[in-house]
Amino acid sequence: QVQLVESGGGLVQPGGSLRLSCAASGFIFSIADMAWYRQAPGKPGELVANITSGGTSNYPDPVKGRFTISRDTAKKTVYLQMNSLKPEDTAVYYCHKRPGGLTGAGSWGQGTQVTVSS
Repeated sequence: QVQLVESGGGLVQPGGSLRLSCAASGFIFSIADMAWYRQAPGKPGELVANITSGGTSNYPDPVKGRFTISRDTAKKTVYLQMNSLKPEDTAVYYCHKRPGGLTGAGSWGQGTQVTVSS
């Protein structure tokens, strides 16, 4: 079945960087649209990055210019490079396979904690 296994989270100081990885299996990765979401304590989840099967990326304003989503088809892995991290980036970050008629139901990773603090 679908599996999304995240890694790379941790504690970083403001201004630091982290790269999150999401290893995918159980579906045809090459035709799936993928995304990263995050959820801070007591707040709703929010999209932080989206990447289409063709590699087109988009970002909301809070992370634009600081975060970069990418994908490696051979490795079936999605990455989120996070630079210039701010305390407000602190959240649990989730890898997401978007639902669609060609790719089936959506799926979520287990989440990985990112804490930005001194």
